[in-house]
Amino acid sequence: MSSIVDRIEGKTIARSFLDTVAARGSTVALRWKDGEEWKEATWDEYADRVARIASGLRERGVGRGDRVVLMMRNCPEFHWIDVAALMLGATPVSIYNSSAPDQISYLVEHSEAVLGVVEDDGFLSRFSGIRDEMPALKQLGVVRPGDGGADFTLEDLLAAEPLDLEAAAATGDSADLATIIYTSGTTGPPKGVMISNRNVTFMVESLIECMEVAEGLAGKRLVSYLPMAHIAERTVSHYQHAIIGTEVSTCPEPALLAGYCREVKPQVMFGVPRVWEKFHAGVTAALSADPEKAQKFEEAVEAGGPIAMRRAWGTASEEDEATWQFLDDVAFRGVRELLGLDELEMAISGAAPIPAQLLTWFRAIGVPMSEVYGMSENTGAMTWTPERIKPGTVGPAVPGTEVRIAEDGEVLCRGPHVFQGYLKAPEKTAETLSDDGWLHSGDIGELDDDGYLRIVDRKKELIITAGGKNVSPANLEAALKMIPLVAQAAAVGDQRPFISALVVLDGDNAPIWAKQHGIEFETMADLAADPAVIAEIESHLDEVMATFNNAERVKKVKVIGEEWLPDSDVLTPTSKLKRRGIHARYAEEIEGLYK
Repeated sequence: MSSIVDRIEGKTIARSFLDTVAARGSTVALRWKDGEEWKEATWDEYADRVARIASGLRERGVGRGDRVVLMMRNCPEFHWIDVAALMLGATPVSIYNSSAPDQISYLVEHSEAVLGVVEDDGFLSRFSGIRDEMPALKQLGVVRPGDGGADFTLEDLLAAEPLDLEAAAATGDSADLATIIYTSGTTGPPKGVMISNRNVTFMVESLIECMEVAEGLAGKRLVSYLPMAHIAERTVSHYQHAIIGTEVSTCPEPALLAGYCREVKPQVMFGVPRVWEKFHAGVTAALSADPEKAQKFEEAVEAGGPIAMRRAWGTASEEDEATWQFLDDVAFRGVRELLGLDELEMAISGAAPIPAQLLTWFRAIGVPMSEVYGMSENTGAMTWTPERIKPGTVGPAVPGTEVRIAEDGEVLCRGPHVFQGYLKAPEKTAETLSDDGWLHSGDIGELDDDGYLRIVDRKKELIITAGGKNVSPANLEAALKMIPLVAQAAAVGDQRPFISALVVLDGDNAPIWAKQHGIEFETMADLAADPAVIAEIESHLDEVMATFNNAERVKKVKVIGEEWLPDSDVLTPTSKLKRRGIHARYAEEIEGLYK
């Protein structure tokens, strides 16, 4: 078998897209909702729109090496415009939809974007007062025009004579930038991660080898719902889509995902841990109304977990298979159907740690869950295996890459998926990327004898207690989220005598639990302050902290009633904790834990 590097030689996303169109022309490429009605576009229709939009962009001055900024929800137009820009040798750059005008101004100017396309007047209005601050931005268009006065509309682009895509793709180079991913900027201004076409084509080919299904992925159903400013969503539902030929249904808001899953019945799905936690919480809440049924389901999960692991490793006996089939018939299949996950062939969690118990729970009920680890700087995936998983680890290095642990415990990787550096930041690049090509992840990890990686924590996020003990908050937080009434958690205790945590009440489970226990409340804040609720959460502390030594364990908790929302002062758009924001918002509560 030829190496991945040989197979991607000279390939670009644009060229691969045309290969997909040739192979899958009349099949459905993209689906979206217009009100309650589903609309769709075939690969041939997709290519026609790309050809017209590319021509329209070229008429408006976009050329090779230019940057085009995109700000839109998950919609089919994103895919058309992004690929059209690539056809011209330009670089599309996505901005998080929550970005404030000052953030937009910084990103547009830093990337030197010459043209922008936004979804509607709401996004357009955020540009209106800052156009003077972005002299490089010559044109700003809108997909769904209102009264905002854009320079052009999507219809204007589509009215152009179609570009010769074959000729356009032939001028591309694998070294051309495919996108610039801006980091969340929680520790200073966002850094622009430069991702090349070669980075992308290698990453997709490596993942195909991981999945051992090459042609089999074509036509598989996915739901695209996370921000396209994030490398994971770009890789899974845009680049893999264009190169392999999957069928993508676009979901404009993550909050709508559950309904979309029930309608689309995805076969492949990527989610950040919070997405999977919400599915789990929904099932737990629904079952808790019938304690006897909930107990039987829990017993089925307990019996199914070990069997699911043996099935993942191909070591399940005939008896195992018969037992699991029985459990599936009586307990699991109905739950999967209820969630819309009954046709899932691959479920992937990433972007933050998922509790090992939760991953095992999904495996037990027949959702083929695995955990991926990576970062924008390595185009998404560094370690992963969809099968032969070990909960608590993030799998072995993906094919064609190297992973090792530095002397100080930092995880390093090297391979053709490692980025081209940070835009206009050579010093930052040198801090992250060594001369011999090793990417410094900033994470502390351990490799086991089989080469499976376990992430201990972010180097910069380790809590150092007053006694000098280094403690991993992420592992503690994952454990705390296994308490039934807890949805989210943040460990604190830097330079303090012991570790404490802020824990957020589960909006699905807590009200049902309160009703069962005769607790009346008006708001979630009222419920969070109820002594019985606090006592219930504290009663589980010893159990979930059992695997940690005494110096690491969470000793006290403060219960919070307000859910932490993505893209806020406390969470990134993909629900990673913003620790500085949490410490600022809850300074008084944290202080109270140590009085």
